[in-house]
Amino acid sequence: MQVVDDLPSLRRRRLVLAAAALGAFAASVMATGVNVVLPGLAEALDAPFATVQWVVLSYVLASIALLPAIGRLSDLLGKRRVYLTGFVLFGVGSALCALAPSIEALIAFRAVQGMGGAVLASQGLALVTDVFPAAERGRALGVNGAVMSVGVVLGPSLGGLIADALSWRAVFGGGVLVVAAGWYLAYRVVPHAAQPARRGFDVAGAVTVAASLTALSLGLTTGQARGFDAPAVLALFATAAVLALAFVAVERRAREPVVDLRLFRSRALSIGLVTGLCTFVSISGVILLMPFYLEGVLGYSQREVGLLMAVIPMVLVVAAPVAGWASDRYGERPVTVVGLLSVLIGYLLVGNLDEGTTVPVYLLSFLPVGLGMGTFQTPNNSAIMGAVKRTSSGTAGGLLALSRNFGQVLGTAVLASVWATRAVARAGAPVGSDATRMPGSAQVAALQDVLTVVQVLIALALGLALWDWWRLARQRAEE
Repeated sequence: MQVVDDLPSLRRRRLVLAAAALGAFAASVMATGVNVVLPGLAEALDAPFATVQWVVLSYVLASIALLPAIGRLSDLLGKRRVYLTGFVLFGVGSALCALAPSIEALIAFRAVQGMGGAVLASQGLALVTDVFPAAERGRALGVNGAVMSVGVVLGPSLGGLIADALSWRAVFGGGVLVVAAGWYLAYRVVPHAAQPARRGFDVAGAVTVAASLTALSLGLTTGQARGFDAPAVLALFATAAVLALAFVAVERRAREPVVDLRLFRSRALSIGLVTGLCTFVSISGVILLMPFYLEGVLGYSQREVGLLMAVIPMVLVVAAPVAGWASDRYGERPVTVVGLLSVLIGYLLVGNLDEGTTVPVYLLSFLPVGLGMGTFQTPNNSAIMGAVKRTSSGTAGGLLALSRNFGQVLGTAVLASVWATRAVARAGAPVGSDATRMPGSAQVAALQDVLTVVQVLIALALGLALWDWWRLARQRAEE
């Protein structure tokens, strides 16, 4: 088999975008589709929920721990080689999950799948950035983001349908078919880059950053069950802090650091990562809590809850490509400001939900959130990826994916804990009581407390984006 290297430029770019989108689709479908089959897994493998939830956590933790190293490896070894390896890892992990004989084996195999998913989610962005000129980058990343959002929307539905018609094993088996098609397309169309210079790999930096991120993520996830003041949880946080300091010290001395700290001198990169983290923390926490509100307080069925919660990703699918076109025409920062403003307006409306909220009010409240997220993410991703040289685009893609995944873990852990604590306090119940058993009024009041935190977080992100827009405008005026 020979790679086609003489495709017309426009056709080649579109096919590379298709290969990147297939990887993003596979990773997003598998990330959300598995949640639906967890009850069936618990029954089939005779495992308690406390163990079954690690089917999700092992995937996320593996992704977070390896993302910085993956980005650096792609810059050293070539993005094509690393991206193809990501498909292989994801496919092998999917096949092993489908054949897992026990819950322990399934958790381990999900970590392998998570490694492949980390490559697909991060390096697809780098490939698109490399092959599209700056004037077209926003639209291309918008399409890639829209496909990922489609995967998020279809994941639970596809997972439920496949599991119901066949079995939970078929959900993982279906992932093998998708990645096989993605690998073949990527092999055929992703161009061979110039042979990277032979440079060393910072093993010490990779190990310390992976260990630090793992300890921090474990502390956040286990803290939900044990309490964030538990000795074991505090020890994990302390370990993460010590390892983070060690990582910075190692990177300052390394000749070829796994994460070049000088990249953060770019305001576009740093502001993009910080504002993106704020939005991911907010949306992950809100999405986690909405089913408890819709089902536990308003009394909707699981099917109705699923349909209501699809409003954000469905609107995001429409907004992302449009935002990409707008960022190519008007610049990235103005569009991100508009997106963050829409997100803030949406969360202000969501903060008014109560025990008497109707379906139209719920949908109209979340509509600006979905529009804003779609409008913000594409130009923000474009600004981050365009802030570095092509030789560092793999690292930038890894950092972007890391901010998304870590934001999801942070938002899920912290905002869920805020809600649970405030619901118990609002009800005047003993500390440690089950928040889901509190009166509806207490749960709603706690949800409003969480939305206050979210509103402050998005307002800070909006202020940071506005400051950067003003700075860029003044800089252009002086020039």
